[in-house]
Amino acid sequence: MTLPAITARLHAACESAGRAPGEVTLIAVSKMQPPERVEAVLAAGHRAFGENRVQEAQGKWPAWKDAHAGVDLHLLGPLQSNKVRAAVRLFDAIHSVDGLKLAARIADIAQQEGRAPKVFVQVNTGEEPQKAGLAPGAVDEAVRGMRAMDLPVAGLMCIPPADEAPALHFALLAKMAARNGLTGLSMGMSADFEQAVAFGATHVRVGSAIFGARP
Repeated sequence: MTLPAITARLHAACESAGRAPGEVTLIAVSKMQPPERVEAVLAAGHRAFGENRVQEAQGKWPAWKDAHAGVDLHLLGPLQSNKVRAAVRLFDAIHSVDGLKLAARIADIAQQEGRAPKVFVQVNTGEEPQKAGLAPGAVDEAVRGMRAMDLPVAGLMCIPPADEAPALHFALLAKMAARNGLTGLSMGMSADFEQAVAFGATHVRVGSAIFGARP
């Protein structure tokens, strides 16, 4: 798969869901990909990228952001409190905010830096013990708390359990977002992004299907 093929599939998914293609951001997940592959996607004009680790992103994205106007960089992986300042400086959105303690740290640093990335609240829709994210029952209170910190809460994010139908989790996330007046839905990956679009995804996260298998 390549970027044009994935873009065509995304447009077709939007069309069959009765949505405009511009409503869905395709995040090209570039973690652990060789630089030449990422540069090829940048050269093709794509600008939304996702990384899982702050440290890895720090090593490559400042130069790429300088060289390519309009890069929109998303942190998808877990964020440790000692990496918050670096994340606030580098990323335009953080999709893995999984509690008020982390949110307060982001709000504090954002104020100091004069720069606030958009935040997505990560929800553990399958309530899996090994997975990060808030339990569905804790989401409303967390969103209220984050808004009180003046954080730009853009929406909710989930990673459905590998062994369950993703549609159930996409529907649950969409319902929670609507209840909280949130329009952003970060959901859907290489295997299920078309389904996610049908349930209202605004950001889909696709890696190997764009770049090829990680070495």
